[in-house]
Amino acid sequence: MIRPACPSAPVRPLCLALAALLLLPDAALADKIPVKSADDLPRHTYKLAGSASDAVRSEDQMAALAKSVRKDVLEVLEKYDIQDPTTLQRYHLVLMNLAMLGQDWDGVLEQVAKVRALEQKESARLTSGLASEVIALARKEARDDNAAFAAAFKKLLAERIRAMPWKVVEDDLEARRAGAQVLSESLLIGQMQAAFDPVVARTGGEISGDIAQGLLGIRAQLTFILPIKDHIVAVLDEAIAANRVTKPDIWQERDVVLPEGGRLTPVIVAVWDSGVDVKPFVGQLWTNEKEKLDGQDSDGNGFVDDVHGIAFDLESRRVPELLCSVADLSRDVSEVSKYTKGLLDLQAAIESEDAAALRAKMAGLKPDEVKPFMEDLGLFGNYIHGTHVAGIAAAGNPYARLLVARITFDHRIIPRKPSLENAQKEAEAVRATVAYFKQSGARVVNMSWGGSRDDVERALEANGMEKAEERAALARQIFAIQRESLETALRDAPDILFICAAGNADNDVEFSELIPAGIDLPNLLVVGAVDQAGDPTSFTSFGKTVKVYASGFEVDSFIPGGQRMKLSGTSMAAPNATNLAAKLLARKPDLKPTAVIDLIVRGADPRPGEKRMLLINPKKTMQLLQN
Repeated sequence: MIRPACPSAPVRPLCLALAALLLLPDAALADKIPVKSADDLPRHTYKLAGSASDAVRSEDQMAALAKSVRKDVLEVLEKYDIQDPTTLQRYHLVLMNLAMLGQDWDGVLEQVAKVRALEQKESARLTSGLASEVIALARKEARDDNAAFAAAFKKLLAERIRAMPWKVVEDDLEARRAGAQVLSESLLIGQMQAAFDPVVARTGGEISGDIAQGLLGIRAQLTFILPIKDHIVAVLDEAIAANRVTKPDIWQERDVVLPEGGRLTPVIVAVWDSGVDVKPFVGQLWTNEKEKLDGQDSDGNGFVDDVHGIAFDLESRRVPELLCSVADLSRDVSEVSKYTKGLLDLQAAIESEDAAALRAKMAGLKPDEVKPFMEDLGLFGNYIHGTHVAGIAAAGNPYARLLVARITFDHRIIPRKPSLENAQKEAEAVRATVAYFKQSGARVVNMSWGGSRDDVERALEANGMEKAEERAALARQIFAIQRESLETALRDAPDILFICAAGNADNDVEFSELIPAGIDLPNLLVVGAVDQAGDPTSFTSFGKTVKVYASGFEVDSFIPGGQRMKLSGTSMAAPNATNLAAKLLARKPDLKPTAVIDLIVRGADPRPGEKRMLLINPKKTMQLLQN
């Protein structure tokens, strides 16, 4: 499944890896089964009686499920040699939730420590499992006295936060407050009714390990987090009010704006995304002079009305509309826009009318209203995504000529069922799109989207495919078609520079088999996200193919209709690099993709204390070109 790269563990520290090797006998290491990718991990299935949303409220069912999941997780950790820290963290987070459900407070603290020991992002190392840790400490102190527990929880949480470097944890804690503010039983139950209940109904009660772990996590939220959400919000409110400072913006001083009316060369920049509203970009559009907007294929190239680009719908059929439709919204587009803006304001700790409206709306949602509400937000997100990306890519460059290539993302909670037939159609659309780029003279292509084999496997389960091994086998076949077609198409266009988003799952793109971010090609640049101060965002993925990082936090750009909105994600970081590449090519059009990548990487600044994380510096890169 292909998704836009808009949001939610780094490489294992060398000292920790060495310590683990020293503590583990060679024989034990040799006996373990090596895990090189997510596909090497074992699959587990479990049985539920009734719906997932009912089962999560059944103490007996959850106790039995917890026992089975715990046994399987411990067996995996014992038998498999997992070097990927994100995967290890996920297993320890599951054990943390299980310890909490069993009220094993020492066990909770032990698992929180293990999760943090595997973390390299400083903010996540300080805040991962924070609420669970404080609940455990407060319960150990207050035992069964609920009034004493509440007082201890608030006191300990405030102390923990005060001890943290605010500039480091600010973004994470603001996002956590936003999550706590909208958390409710109706929201959690509604999410399960939308995402899990259809799976259980279609598979006769058989669920995967992913869904089982998700249910246990929700059970822990319902039982332990929801009752104290007001305390969490109150403590975070106080901390934010006391510490809120505006982080310095390192990007303004690095920016380069090309002068209008110069003798620079126009550069065709393709935005391969969810579609673009071309109206805000008059004067910056690529135009097919041989085509007319008359409902016909005027130039005989197989595309109707491709004056400014091409488009494919969800079924990989060629369509003329360069912007996806919002006809399927269950409410007015202006209302969904307001809620989207409110959600973004909440995440940024901005107290606005839109944020208040979003809070009120989500607080009043009934379980059966959650699905249409969330799908509206998803569809609207797709609607604005490509236009926002295009605005970033073209900013400050009057020589950019935007070519639109629309790919349609599925916004539904239960997506279209993957199949070999559909994969072949998608592969043909990929080949046709890249061929169009070549024929049109595109020099840079931005791809702020991605998908993985695991996404395909989950989509198969969501659509009722019961047998875990059969799902895995079919997912491998489908994903192989997707990956091979994309990788081959990019490789066969060596004169085009492709720039893609790393992804927002805070994971290793290679281990997770993410495409295109996990593909290693000389004409592909993968970009991760940092915030306005150059600090890594909590969501950015990483890995050896991720060469540079760019601004991906509250980046301002156009949305359809010409309004502007701030969005976050590696989707926003990638077009910042695309913007720089297009400016380089405007000044020196004979640069090859490898030369453009070299200039961007050599001009980037190592993040202080983290030499492996290179932050793009447009000003320095342009100076390298001049020199």
